[in-house]
Amino acid sequence: MQRLKSLDPADAPSKSAALLGDIIERRGSVGPMVSVMANSPALLQGYLDLSRAMKRAKLPRALGEKISLALQEWIGCALCLQAHTRAARAAGLGDNDIALARQGTSTDRREAALIAYAVRVLAEPSSIGDEDVAELRRHGWSDQHIADTVGLVSLNLLTGSFNLVAGLEPAPAEQSTKEKHDHVG
Repeated sequence: MQRLKSLDPADAPSKSAALLGDIIERRGSVGPMVSVMANSPALLQGYLDLSRAMKRAKLPRALGEKISLALQEWIGCALCLQAHTRAARAAGLGDNDIALARQGTSTDRREAALIAYAVRVLAEPSSIGDEDVAELRRHGWSDQHIADTVGLVSLNLLTGSFNLVAGLEPAPAEQSTKEKHDHVG
């Protein structure tokens, strides 16, 4: 059950109204998460900025979706899991890759190391030490990849936590199959 109200530009605070108007102009509509985030202009602006910035991360799209699936499985956001499953399929991932990602792993050892690191950044960041970073480097991950992963964790924590607090859930299957989630890009 949705706990926070959705806003359209006419009902939103002026800064949020401008942001919503821009998104509607570019994309035609906003999804449920963004329309609820509009209650906080600061949050909406921060989400949009972080989302856009993370699109420039050096992680391959399919790997980014694997990481997001692992994180959202841990966070427990059904709406984000649905969106990232669709995005993973669009990035060419099959059912086995998606299932493994949701379990926090991959058949590729190099990817599995980065996915496991991402989950640890989310669940227990204070446990990550010098040897963990060295191990990621041994797998061929650069400092930029390691840092970009922290950014991706932050974005997933923001969206998953927000959707859970706001009470946003996937639309029932019998409703339109139109994209309901709005990780803006």
